[in-house]
Amino acid sequence: MIKTIIFDFGDVFINLDKEAPYRKMAKLGITSFSKEMIETNQLYETGMISTEGFLDFYKSKFPEISSKKIEEAWNSIILDFPEYRLNFLEELAASKKYKLILLSNTNDLHIEKVIENMSIEMYQRFQKCFDAFYLSQEIGFRKPNADIYKFVMDTHQLKAEECFFVDDTSENTETAKKLDIHTWNIKPKTEDIIKLFSIHSELF
Repeated sequence: MIKTIIFDFGDVFINLDKEAPYRKMAKLGITSFSKEMIETNQLYETGMISTEGFLDFYKSKFPEISSKKIEEAWNSIILDFPEYRLNFLEELAASKKYKLILLSNTNDLHIEKVIENMSIEMYQRFQKCFDAFYLSQEIGFRKPNADIYKFVMDTHQLKAEECFFVDDTSENTETAKKLDIHTWNIKPKTEDIIKLFSIHSELF
């Protein structure tokens, strides 16, 4: 019996364009990402470096590109948050049938852009739906590493077999599945979170 639903944020509730940052960076002359750049991105997502440190790193590598242009390219992944999905979530939260947890790999720049796109009022409505709201940059863990799932389960004393996790990245759901958590690797182009209970009726 499912008692807790753990949700990713991007491409589950808010729409993303995951290729946009690569397109924007390429226009700025950044056509490939080195191991150091990928590691820096991950450090930023786990709060190991600040926004200033993150932008300074890219500025040191590409001094001809302004911080504003780097920030715009980085944030181009963030699109809109359809109101109907928030309505679905608010109805689910109001039902009190499940513990609801957000578990997102993200960072300050992306959250600032999310709030800009959604409005602070809508973002606060979104936050209020959850019993716990975990952003990777704030907790120091990131998916798909197993420690982030163990952190959530230990913090809330959850049983894996009573948890259901929704994420658009297969790497993330595969790790959760290995921990005996029920998963849905949602396909954002063909599936929608509001269909959760009809698609997975066997579990709910």
